[in-house]
Amino acid sequence: MSGTSIPAVCKLLNYGKFKYEALKKEKEMKKSQKIIETKEVRLSMTIEEHDIAYRVSSATKFLKEGNKVKVTLRMKGREQAYVKKAIEIVKDFCARVSEYGLTEKEPELLGRNVFVVISPKKAK
Repeated sequence: MSGTSIPAVCKLLNYGKFKYEALKKEKEMKKSQKIIETKEVRLSMTIEEHDIAYRVSSATKFLKEGNKVKVTLRMKGREQAYVKKAIEIVKDFCARVSEYGLTEKEPELLGRNVFVVISPKKAK
């Protein structure tokens, strides 16, 4: 099984058995992988304190499970004039969840929505 040695060394084996073992090893690798999902939490400009607390608790639950959380704040009608307040609400939400996750980048405005993605902290 070494092409660089002199004389060349090779190994005779059953190809069916080799293929079966490779397939078995591949299945075992897939089992041990953790698929990261992205969960979404929606906020609004007129959200109350209790509603934010509830959404923080659900976001922390998602982060503890190892999933990413996408925070979306949708602005309707005249609310679009208050972008700074919307970004402030999203930053406050991120600060409350900071114990369990890290923001990947600053909140960004896309159309009439403010987005931010929070990824879970690595377990030590």
